[in-house]
Amino acid sequence: MAQSKHVIQTTDDNFAAEVLQSKEPALVDFWAEWCGPCRMLGPTIELIAGEMAGKLKVCKMNVDDCPNTPTQFHIRGIPTLILFKGGEVIDQLVGNQSKDAIVEMINKHL
Repeated sequence: MAQSKHVIQTTDDNFAAEVLQSKEPALVDFWAEWCGPCRMLGPTIELIAGEMAGKLKVCKMNVDDCPNTPTQFHIRGIPTLILFKGGEVIDQLVGNQSKDAIVEMINKHL
């Protein structure tokens, strides 16, 4: 998986620091390598991360590598996008979503 300058790879170990303690709202993409819809969503997440840099932190978490955090947030299906603000879950989308749908969800809370 190519590293993006706008998307932060989060793990069970750094999730609290990167997401829950983030000063700006944080969008987390819970995904897995084997998940087709997750891979289709990847470029959309990259675009949003670039366009909203400075207003929104965008993170990805591989649910296979990091099982604890997805369990904590009751992730049942992937891809799941969860928007956090002030350490709290404020919105979420499940499944492959259009860029417009994701941006609309984010803009409701910025």
